[in-house]
Amino acid sequence: MEPITHPRLSETQHPSLQKRLGLWLGILLTVTWVVAAVITAVVARHEIDRVFDSSLQETAQRLLPLAVAEVLGRDQGQLSLRLSDIRDHDELITYIVRDEKGNVLLQSHDADPKIFPAWSGVGFERTITHLFYNEEALQGTVRITVAEFLKHRDSIAYEIQMALGLPILLMLPIAMVGIVLIVRNSLSPLRQFRDRLVNRDERDLELIPMDNLPAEVMPLATSLNDLLQRLAKAFESERSFTANAAHELRTPLAGAIAQAQRLRAEVADPAVIARTTELERTLKRMTRLSESLMQLSRAQAGQVRVAQRVDVCPLLQILTDDLQRLHPGASIHLQMPSVPVHSDINPDIFAIMYRNLLENAIRHGSTSGDIDVILSDDGLLTVANESEVVAPDALSRLTQRFERGQSASEGSGLGLAIVNAIAQRIGSELILRSPRSGSTSGFEASIRISGVARLS
Repeated sequence: MEPITHPRLSETQHPSLQKRLGLWLGILLTVTWVVAAVITAVVARHEIDRVFDSSLQETAQRLLPLAVAEVLGRDQGQLSLRLSDIRDHDELITYIVRDEKGNVLLQSHDADPKIFPAWSGVGFERTITHLFYNEEALQGTVRITVAEFLKHRDSIAYEIQMALGLPILLMLPIAMVGIVLIVRNSLSPLRQFRDRLVNRDERDLELIPMDNLPAEVMPLATSLNDLLQRLAKAFESERSFTANAAHELRTPLAGAIAQAQRLRAEVADPAVIARTTELERTLKRMTRLSESLMQLSRAQAGQVRVAQRVDVCPLLQILTDDLQRLHPGASIHLQMPSVPVHSDINPDIFAIMYRNLLENAIRHGSTSGDIDVILSDDGLLTVANESEVVAPDALSRLTQRFERGQSASEGSGLGLAIVNAIAQRIGSELILRSPRSGSTSGFEASIRISGVARLS
């Protein structure tokens, strides 16, 4: 069965959770800071106005008694007096003192009487450029008006707004980087869980570790592991049934073959002999099929690696000699390196793989052609035989179960499927070529043995 592959979805179709969290947390943080800064600026401006209004009123009430004393204590002919400044300074608050007729009796050194509006009663009065506060004494005969330039307040409010806004501009990139790092670190267990799942093949149904997974994802991971466990049990049941059925068939098939052979020996009728011979051939084909099914079950479920590496060259020589005895008409040429080739592949699994490769070449190759078996020093095993060129579409189907291509031989159609299953389990790849390398005809199968270490 061909492995099922799923295309990787682009992030434009399904944006990552990390980017979503980073984006929306960044937007939320920015909006929160801006709203907080605006509210703070509004509250600060309100407090500035309240404090400055109180200060303006307090200034008028403190200056008025002094102005009254100054007016009452001066010479009778002196009407207006401008106070001189002791030293240069910015006068943010100016004032004038007038009588009930509007005549200026006293003014600060930087006061401009033209900007002061006509008397409108005790209290505050605002123009485009100034804020005024009026106060009176001696039954309205002495009146003071204190003025404050509004740009002074605006400049202070602007400085406060800048003090609130600049840290946002400076700290926002740092905060965004911090959010990304925190989100990335928080989602690290999810990425590890995903990588463990993505890197598996279709035959790896071991439970996935759920270390440090968030509580929100734990039910999903638990359900996935439960599903893997159920699938593993189902596949194990299927493999066990196949292996047991194939094993149980061996004895009755052997008995049926013996009975067919005995029957053929006891009769003299040529028609009966031909039928018993055909029956024996069919039973032997069923026996080979049951053996192939058992090998397929072992290839899919057996241990493919061992802890201690072994040299596969002597094993390859023994297997080749054994198959040569079973098929004396085959011309097998074995080429191995002069140095040992050590691998951690299970010798039994290696034997199953090599037997199927070589028997496939013997069964489907040309009877007059040679079979070349080449093992390179880096662990590449190649089995090539002479045959007609296999069409590319048929070549791609040869690793499927019960696929026999264009051959008319009595194969089970499981040999290359078994080798392909072993290749996938050892993390290698079965490569089929037709024509064979360096020729215009033939067939070639190559597989790199897993865990090879060259030792001289």
